[in-house]
Amino acid sequence: MIRIISGKYRGKRLLAPKNLPVRPTTDMAKESLFNILNNHFYFDEIKALDLFSGTGNIAYELASRGCTDIIAVDSSKLCIRFIDKTTDLLQTTGLFPVQSDVFGFIDRDFNSYDLIFADPPYDFEHYDQLVDKIFLKKMLREEGLLVVEHQVRSDLSELPYFQSTRKYGNVRFSFFALEESE
Repeated sequence: MIRIISGKYRGKRLLAPKNLPVRPTTDMAKESLFNILNNHFYFDEIKALDLFSGTGNIAYELASRGCTDIIAVDSSKLCIRFIDKTTDLLQTTGLFPVQSDVFGFIDRDFNSYDLIFADPPYDFEHYDQLVDKIFLKKMLREEGLLVVEHQVRSDLSELPYFQSTRKYGNVRFSFFALEESE
């Protein structure tokens, strides 16, 4: 069950098919993340990229809060179908699902974003390559943020552009940016 926490779809519950290969961000972690992002962005003014989108949980929350330019990328055809169907159900515009391997998408994409959220599988071992590719391709705008969700046991603080990390239960969000943290 996915619950949209805030915005125009607040309280909306979405039931994802059980056969999706996903681990959705918990409500507690998602609410904490968006409390941080609320202090950084006006959602109706940003362009967002949701990598390893899964159910689209983060993308729907962004759309609900007014973001009208969101690309949701996942390699699973089932996940992309669900995001497509849910986008129609919510009657939201500006949410564009893309079926692709994340690294392949990054190689082909020439856009820049204010917010990039990445929630790879917990057995993911290429955080360094992910962060390097995003910054090498200049996908993050000057004042933008890259947020990587990962398990508590992983420590990403040695990666370039690392700013901070926050822990919520078994999940950690690591924040990356071009500029120095204040």
